[in-house]
Amino acid sequence: MRRLAAALTAALALGVGLTACGESDPVADTSTGETREITHAMGTTKVPAEPKRVVVLDTDKIDTALSLGVKPVGAATAGEAKSWPTYFGEDKLAGITEVGVLTEPDLEAINALKPDLILGSKFRQEKFYDELAAIAPTVFTEKVGITWKENLLLDGKALGKEQEARGLLDTYEKRAKDFGATLGDAATREISIVRFIPGAIRVYGPDSFSGIVIGDTGLGRPERQKLAGKEDKRFDLVSPERISEVDGDVIFVTAYGQKAVAEQGTVTGGSLWKNLSAVKAGKAHVVSDEVWMTGIGVGAANKILDDLTKYLTA
Repeated sequence: MRRLAAALTAALALGVGLTACGESDPVADTSTGETREITHAMGTTKVPAEPKRVVVLDTDKIDTALSLGVKPVGAATAGEAKSWPTYFGEDKLAGITEVGVLTEPDLEAINALKPDLILGSKFRQEKFYDELAAIAPTVFTEKVGITWKENLLLDGKALGKEQEARGLLDTYEKRAKDFGATLGDAATREISIVRFIPGAIRVYGPDSFSGIVIGDTGLGRPERQKLAGKEDKRFDLVSPERISEVDGDVIFVTAYGQKAVAEQGTVTGGSLWKNLSAVKAGKAHVVSDEVWMTGIGVGAANKILDDLTKYLTA
């Protein structure tokens, strides 16, 4: 990870400076000169009223920006996936510059883009906050996944599109509730969520992003995936030998990166997987990892609802 000593020195000379975690110096909007004060996970920051050059450092933030009609000038990529959310279409992604990965943003590349707003998360990039804030006003959300709705609203506020963000969330939540109502027996259907990552298999619980979306529809979950008694209800691990634990009325399966895809093929080609009741019934479906796992935004949430509609109402 390349440091940015020269750029930070230049920033200090311009009066931007290396700020403390509590507050960033005001930076005027390039078009109106107006700023707004945003309270976030690292303190309080003055941001441009209408930011024009936005850099995003987490997958939920690129989803939020694009959902709100803002094309970032730069974005970090998600590790093994090495991509941005293709579910928005290539035209929406064209022209965005890669600025490292989620846990190792490329400060030099970010500085070169001359951003007027940086969106990130304390969970992933806390140690880079001071350096980022010296480049441009920087707003961090606290967590990822479980707080995706709160993140959408905070990032929307930072982008100057708070009401639009609220409208997107309200529309999604109504759609999810209405979809569940059309099923009639939603609560009795046990939806299993399984993810292959390099070297491990996860089942996802009610506090995961996709688990929250399933919950918003009123659909049920297998008892194993309610993670009762566990402090962390995002996900749990299962071994290939205990793959019977992932069964449900319907199974949705994803894989994170090519190595995981190969491991998925090995497990799903075996007899233990083939003996699962959902598999025997033809109700195990491979879905997009970037939608169900790494999207973590309202755009991805609506794509999950698309998948549920496709596979549960056929």
